[in-house]
Formats: sequence, C-alpha cells, structure tokens
Amino acid sequence: MLTHPNPDPVAFHLGPVSVHWYGIMYLLAFAQFIALGRVRIKQPHIAAKGWTREHIDDMLFFGVLGVIIGGRLGEVFFYGFSYYMANPLEIFAVWKGGMSFHGGFIGVLIAMFLWARKARINLADVYDFIAPLVPLGYAAGRLGNFINHELPGRMASAELPWAMIWPGINYPVHPSPIYQALVDGLLVFIILWLYASKARPRLAVGALYVTLYGCTRFFTEYFRTPDYEVSMLGMTISAGQMLSFPMIIAGLILLTISYKFNKK
Repeated sequence: MLTHPNPDPVAFHLGPVSVHWYGIMYLLAFAQFIALGRVRIKQPHIAAKGWTREHIDDMLFFGVLGVIIGGRLGEVFFYGFSYYMANPLEIFAVWKGGMSFHGGFIGVLIAMFLWARKARINLADVYDFIAPLVPLGYAAGRLGNFINHELPGRMASAELPWAMIWPGINYPVHPSPIYQALVDGLLVFIILWLYASKARPRLAVGALYVTLYGCTRFFTEYFRTPDYEVSMLGMTISAGQMLSFPMIIAGLILLTISYKFNKK
C-alpha cells in the first residue's frame, strides 16, 4: 500500500501572505487555458472564425469569475449548506479548498453568456471553443484536492498496489482525486481535443464535453466517499452522480440536435 504524502498545504510565504498549493493549481489551470487557447486559434477551422489572442484573454477574466464564484456557491448549496449557514465567513475561505465542479460549470456557462453578448459572438461557438480547454484545468484542481487531502476514496483492498492510507483514516482507500484527475480530466481532454481538432457541427464540441464529463464523473464517483447519497430511479447514488446524470442527458440531446441541424 501507499501512504498519502500529506504535504503542507502552504507552498511558501510572501511576508505575511501564505501561498497555498490549492491556489497555485488554479493558477496553473488558468495558465493552461491561455496556452491551449493559443494553440487552438491556429487550427484552420478555428482561425477561419476570427478567434484572436485578445478574445482568449478577455474570456479568461470572465471565466475566472465564473469558476470561483460558481464553484464556491455550488459547494455551499450542493454539499455544505448547513455548515456554511452556521459558519458564513467560511464561504470566503476558498484557499482551504471546497469548490464544486458543477457549481463552477454553471458559473462558467453564465460568464460565457455574458461575454458572448459583450463580444457579439455566437454563444454556441464560444462553448465549442472553450470546451477542450477545460478538462486539464479540472485535473489541476483535483491535484489541489489531493494535496489538501480532500475527497478521500472509498475503502480499497489492501492488495491493490495503489491503495492509500489517507490522513485521518486508518484503512486503505482509493486515491479518488487522482482517479478523477486522470479520467475526468486527462482522458476527457485527449478525446475532446482530438474530436475538436477538425470542424464539427455548431455546439457538437460543447455537447460532447458535457456528455463525456457526466459519464466519467458518474463512473469515478463509485470510488469516492460520497458527500451524501440520494435515491434516484430506484438506485442509491452519490450527490456527484445525481448532479452528473442531467449532464449526460442534456449532452446527448444537444449532440443529437447539433448533428440534425447540421444535416439540414
């Protein structure tokens, strides 16, 4: 078995300011958005639509607000409402971790809607452009969760080579943040980047991301200790699976519509 390295969540100090690894992971996520975006605007079918570096930089500002505000509010309302109502100042302690992907996803959708109106660019084109830039940023966030020893996995067999003793838990567990970084993040990125490297029907790339993430997150949730469980369609599923199921349905519907409109 492995043992969680349990590093100090604080990477370094700048005078009285503590710089946390969790925050650094978010900076890496935003940096890769810019780097991949600049590669993406060089793809012929993207360049033909007039995307520029200025668009990427401008979108990032809106996207950062959407991720942070939406992610934190999602954590508050989806996972810890009672706790945060009892400790309202903790809502602002984002450096401690606790960011909901589904809340951040909604926040980015709203932020991109506002930016698309400002830039007068078709909203579906915006979603298609940014979709391949999201998964690696998500993976960076999950590495931040691992460093903060958040989101421990369910009990694992001691014979599993990568089963891990987690801080505060005296039995081996699945290192679920690593699973999600690799599957929900890296794997989804590879599939989506290859798919988006050629011209596709409008909204198809964005719809595929929603579908892929919903499916992979539904799968990896089986290895993560659930925040809470609910009964849905006769099954007991985790909160993360409950929030991912609508993404799968919506993604498949949008993908179908996208290709149907393309044929017409």
